[in-house]
Amino acid sequence: MRIVHVLTRLLRAGSEENTISSCIWQAKHGHDVIVVHGPDPDPYWQKNFGDQVSFVEVPDLVHPIHPLKDLKAIRAMRELFRGLEPDVIHTHQSKAGIIGRFAAKVVPDALVVHGIHIVAFEQVGQLKKNIYIAAEKLAARYTDLFIAVSRSVGQAYIDEGICKHVEPVYSGMPLENFRNAQPPEDWPELLGVPADTTEAARPKVILMVAAYETRKRHRAFLQALKPVLAETPNVQILFAGRGPVEDDVRAAVREFELQDHVTLCGFRNDPYALMALADVCVLTSEREGLPRVVVQYVATGTPVVVSDLPGLEEIVKDGVNGLVTDAHDLSDTADKLKQLLNNPDQLAKLAEGAKATDVSEWELERLGQRTTALYEQTRAHLSQKGAGTAPKLT
Repeated sequence: MRIVHVLTRLLRAGSEENTISSCIWQAKHGHDVIVVHGPDPDPYWQKNFGDQVSFVEVPDLVHPIHPLKDLKAIRAMRELFRGLEPDVIHTHQSKAGIIGRFAAKVVPDALVVHGIHIVAFEQVGQLKKNIYIAAEKLAARYTDLFIAVSRSVGQAYIDEGICKHVEPVYSGMPLENFRNAQPPEDWPELLGVPADTTEAARPKVILMVAAYETRKRHRAFLQALKPVLAETPNVQILFAGRGPVEDDVRAAVREFELQDHVTLCGFRNDPYALMALADVCVLTSEREGLPRVVVQYVATGTPVVVSDLPGLEEIVKDGVNGLVTDAHDLSDTADKLKQLLNNPDQLAKLAEGAKATDVSEWELERLGQRTTALYEQTRAHLSQKGAGTAPKLT
């Protein structure tokens, strides 16, 4: 099959990692795979996978709403799709999901799939929510198959009347890297302690691996955590990732006078090593699907503290392998972290719970295998219904 994946942004982040993992599996199994994306992609993807997957940039496919550029992006993708004549068009992310599916109408024989990585209409104002849902309902008319990263995320779309059925396909990842992880050799430097410091004498470590995006709430998290750090001084915060608001996070560290407590590690190719170093891992997003990084935290055997968002209950069990906090109140996150840092027995119990958690649903091989099988099953179903007469499977 010729398979076209469409993303708004091509960063080093969860939805991109999930999508490219599918692409690589599909390319290795004989499919012709093209990734269509917006401007300013991270060069990592082309450099490392350009020999397996084709990358095509659409300059007007931008993340913010921009009516003129949005129309240009639809026209550009229509021309692209006409020339490629794909068998499958699989859109990802909110903006590319809407625009890509509108453009896909020019290839009536293509299977149109939308991947739901996040519930975009959660934790937003009512007006914005209504706009999101209206746009999704309109795009659903041109969608043959919905695939979500978790059952709860898919159910959110069903509950809002966007579609009638969603297939869950969990994000795949190389879990052995996390199961067998050891702390990085440069951990004394990361924590700002002498090289001869023993692990028993090192500070407690709170880790957040997340792209620097507004919805991840790094700044608000630091503000909520400042009083805890004042009362629990031997603690270091590690932030790993990159993204558009990184400078704002650095400014917040200075503003809250947390330079002695916070290290921005940049993007690391060994996130599993940081997770193995951490005493507790955290994610403070206001919106998510089922974040890959939380699965990775648990696979490493590290307790987690996460916001209560749809999908997370499928991996995090409150009081078993982590603690779930009020998504609207980051002071609750700070209080839970303080509780764990001051209670080594509870921390150890949660670590054992994390190590005992079954994460096999997130094995890397299952992602591409299951996604591609759903394409083939849905195409066969539509073919049996009769070309041009089959209803969209929404």
